[in-house]
Amino acid sequence: MSTPTIVDRLRDGETLVSDGATGTYLQQHGLESGGCPEELNVSHPEVVRGMARDYLEAGADMVLTNSFGGNRFMLKKYGHGDRVTEFNRLAAQHARSQAPPGRYIVGSIGPTGEFLEPLGPVTEAEMLNAFVEQAVALQEGGADAVAIETMTALEEASLAIRAAKENTDLTVIATMVFDKGPRGFFTMMGVTPEQAVRGLEEAGADIVGSNCGNGIDLMVELARELREATDCHMLIHSNAGIPSIQNGEIVYAETPELMAAGFRQLSDLGINIIGGCCGTGPEHIRALSKTLRAS
Repeated sequence: MSTPTIVDRLRDGETLVSDGATGTYLQQHGLESGGCPEELNVSHPEVVRGMARDYLEAGADMVLTNSFGGNRFMLKKYGHGDRVTEFNRLAAQHARSQAPPGRYIVGSIGPTGEFLEPLGPVTEAEMLNAFVEQAVALQEGGADAVAIETMTALEEASLAIRAAKENTDLTVIATMVFDKGPRGFFTMMGVTPEQAVRGLEEAGADIVGSNCGNGIDLMVELARELREATDCHMLIHSNAGIPSIQNGEIVYAETPELMAAGFRQLSDLGINIIGGCCGTGPEHIRALSKTLRAS
């Protein structure tokens, strides 16, 4: 029998546990300020493999790869623009090597950091090709899915979805990041939650949602709006609060215990995949796993 996909399990009514932060984990394990996270796939594979292992042991059903900034535009800034395939393939291979049967490897695809014409210098074809290059390498490395995450512009997110859908057979997750102002939630490019989920669905995403930007209370509020706008499978990755500087260090204040109640609320809202973003670590995912599986 073939192994069920992520979507298969969601259709069966399961709520899946995702992992926690990549960036803050790597910073706690040696990534220097201003360093290239994806380069660690080559220079420090034991750290990258250890991250996947820690989250899986904490109870995650799926883990993201260390490839968030693994597109040619972002890697070029570090002098690694010609190593896209190498870095992404290794990112997936490292995570895959730690995953027991029944767990999933999800290739992380973040924004390019560029604006499309006419706002910026990049053509649709150039951006699409960059996403194709990354998605194909992630599949070659053993990914089961991709998470197109932390997007602010629907046009860019839609190109990334298209790249994965037309060039791989991976499950496609797509999430956007929102801030709350006086008029409610919007992305930096002015996209509302309703516009986001509908646009991501229309572009072909199998799973939609939001990550980053907010602590657990605001993410519950945002999730309620997103869920009201669609019955599509949905993922939420919450920050451990908004970071502050304490004694010269970046601190995320929301503890696993504090976030646990919010994780339960997300489940009650019908969010299908729940995990953490910036500031969350294996202990947050352990608390999430215990919370969801205690019911």
